[in-house]
Amino acid sequence: MDKFVIEGGHQLHGEVTPSGNKNAALPLLATCLLTEEPVTLHNVPNIRDVQAMKHLLKSLGVQIDELDEHSWRVHAKEIRPADLDPNLCKQIRASILLAGPMTARTGGLELSPPGGDVIGRRRVDTHILALRALGAQAAYQFTEKFFEFKAPNGLHGADILLDEASVTATENAIMAAVTAKGQSVIRNAASEPHIQELCHFLNSLGAKIENIGSNALHITGVPSLSGGEFTIGPDYLEVVSFIGAAVVTGGSIRIKHAGPEYLDMIHLVFNRLGVHWQVDGQDLVIPGDQTLEIDKDLGNAIPEISVMPWPAFPTDLMSIAIVVATQSQGSVLFHDWMYPSRMYFTDKLVSMGAQIVLCDPHRCIVQGPTRLVGEYLESPDIRAGMSLVLAALAAKGKSVIRNVNQIDRGYEHVDKKLAALGAKIERIKD
Repeated sequence: MDKFVIEGGHQLHGEVTPSGNKNAALPLLATCLLTEEPVTLHNVPNIRDVQAMKHLLKSLGVQIDELDEHSWRVHAKEIRPADLDPNLCKQIRASILLAGPMTARTGGLELSPPGGDVIGRRRVDTHILALRALGAQAAYQFTEKFFEFKAPNGLHGADILLDEASVTATENAIMAAVTAKGQSVIRNAASEPHIQELCHFLNSLGAKIENIGSNALHITGVPSLSGGEFTIGPDYLEVVSFIGAAVVTGGSIRIKHAGPEYLDMIHLVFNRLGVHWQVDGQDLVIPGDQTLEIDKDLGNAIPEISVMPWPAFPTDLMSIAIVVATQSQGSVLFHDWMYPSRMYFTDKLVSMGAQIVLCDPHRCIVQGPTRLVGEYLESPDIRAGMSLVLAALAAKGKSVIRNVNQIDRGYEHVDKKLAALGAKIERIKD
């Protein structure tokens, strides 16, 4: 296990290019199970979660050839139900994404419970209900601790109303519906950028999906999908992480190929923290002259930043925004109603000198700016781990962050990218 040793107080300058979107790469890899023909994916991020998905696919008989570090040729010509490694399934939340395509392609799958970040209960009921609506028999075998999916008579189109706008459940429903017989409508569908990419990717393979980007997807089932080639877009979560790193260090950077078309609401929220940037084509320019002053609500009221389903502010960026707020003048309330453990990392920021009141598991108030000091820390999950890196970059003195394998699950060579921008960061075997 590795750790980061970071000497804070150094401004970031230069250019950085984000990796491919992890949350797009994982469902796209699962989608390859739906076609017998080869698919070439470019800009695949070389991170732990993607490697775990690769091993799961190979155990199902999928042939994967790495053409270069970020281009894979995936060929699911002959696949088989298999006893998937429970430890691999527990490593990533995205293992549940195998349910839809495997049920559609082979008629069934047994799957150990998925894992991922420890940020509170993350229900899978919506996946079960969606696949049942399409004609699958889906249940959780509690005593044996596995999910069982069966479709002996194949899948059929359906009008599906998801009981929550779950990202992965929407993806599973889409993958199962594209080769189901007849018409499907998925209502209350999530619409994040990676779901839009999944839909465009499937259409490039011959699927018929309409209303992409909306919360009501219309799908006409097709008998089969072809092969193809697709380039995964930039990871907007990584983009915003670099924005935060530049801001808290007082630096100025350019983020290349940043996909600014997906950042409007994020820009609006960060504006309220006194952060601004310019768009230059597909690049973002983050200048060093940030105001870093909280924009109060009308009547001088403390503003609230709350997460909501896309296109509102995403939960995965809450921890980054909290760190930026520790360096902004004023008070702000953060509210994440989705996950009961998302806020627990704030005690680590308090130990560094941040003025944060944890109101309850879902809300905290941040008063800034405060000068952070170096601390010995441990990364609890991907997003909180990256936020601790930002806090360490802003802090006076040296910080040590252990358990950085959590960060490696979602960020490719983040220490090298930050070092190239002038950060004093070193990876050491723990």
